[in-house]
Amino acid sequence: MSDEPRIDPEDRALFLDAVGPVERVEDERVEPVRPRVSAHPRREPGFDEMVDAFAVSDLADAPEQGEQVQYVRPGVQKTILRKLKRGGYSVSASLDLHGLTVDRARNEVAAFIRSERGEMRRCVRIVHGKGYRSADAQPVLKTLLNRWLPQRDDVVAFCSAPPHDGGTGALYVLLRRLSPGD
Repeated sequence: MSDEPRIDPEDRALFLDAVGPVERVEDERVEPVRPRVSAHPRREPGFDEMVDAFAVSDLADAPEQGEQVQYVRPGVQKTILRKLKRGGYSVSASLDLHGLTVDRARNEVAAFIRSERGEMRRCVRIVHGKGYRSADAQPVLKTLLNRWLPQRDDVVAFCSAPPHDGGTGALYVLLRRLSPGD
């Protein structure tokens, strides 16, 4: 007598009826179906805005500041800053911060830069004013921009605009090009 259990003919007929007709498979190997995972993480609405609001510090070290402001990210050629100062990049958009509070200006700058990078724009102008109407007649937003912008990975360089475009009351900001993973 064999060790294999016998299948009742009635059960066998019931099983074959439920399964239906079958075809022999030539290749015994079956490839598993793996769902594709997106390379871009899912983010809740407003996540980018929240990160931008906390991404920069007002207390960070700022590059040396005089009337003229300039900065170039370490590792970037100095010729890029020279070209930016001469107006060698076309300014595609402008943001005016006159009359804004520090918190509002920080949020506006973050949203503006994110938006312009999303539009594939490379050079923008930010008008901060000269601070004549501030409490100490000192440029508050100019000083803070000089601290905020170097902290942003998407800013390559910035400098005071030429006199015809706002002079020491405005900045030209050169944004990093978008890479395929951005």
